[in-house]
Amino acid sequence: MDLELLSFGASGWGDEMARATLMTLAVSLCAFAVALVIGTLCAAGKLSRYRPLRIILDVYTTMGRGIPELLIIYLIFFGGSGVVMVLARIFGYHGYIEVNAFTSGVAAIAIINGAYQTEVFRGAALAIPRGQIEAALSMGMSDGLLFRRVLAPQVLRLALPGLGNCWLSALKETALVSVTGLVEIMRQAHVASGSSQKPFIFYFMAAVLFLLLTYVSGFGFRRAELWANRGVRSA
Repeated sequence: MDLELLSFGASGWGDEMARATLMTLAVSLCAFAVALVIGTLCAAGKLSRYRPLRIILDVYTTMGRGIPELLIIYLIFFGGSGVVMVLARIFGYHGYIEVNAFTSGVAAIAIINGAYQTEVFRGAALAIPRGQIEAALSMGMSDGLLFRRVLAPQVLRLALPGLGNCWLSALKETALVSVTGLVEIMRQAHVASGSSQKPFIFYFMAAVLFLLLTYVSGFGFRRAELWANRGVRSA
């Protein structure tokens, strides 16, 4: 029976699909974490008073959101090793360095996701009433205290819905990383379907796994939004 192909053990592909799901989660989590750092720093840069920095970051966010994700993955995967070796030569290392599929996949998704998160954080920061910032400054708050007590909590609360969308995008973009040979859900489904000559059942299983991951993620972000908005008066 076809369903036996999804069983665990030597006769089925269930254990391989489970390991591929864990790989998908690993790539997504690492890329999203790196993108959080990129988005936070770039958003701060775009809100700064330094025009050259704002222009550079505008170029980054435009390219990150405008260039197809698959093309960025190809550029990172095939050009990443060359860039790393050029940087290594600056520090005196002249050997060959290969950037593996996992690292290039995480880097590509982080660059893409970071561009979107930049705009999410920037929009959240701009949504904070200016009067709150002026009131905090009039009370003598330092920049660090202003950030910790006024800006950071509200930016995080306002950015959560957008960050949820960014996480789901990172999760789905891992399917594109399969072109590098990394064995995540999509790659494993492709291998299994080619071996068994039963493509529908494995691609359908891949769809179910992605839907399961997105459903659980959506539930988690909804709970986080409820927690972050506790005590906030609705309009």
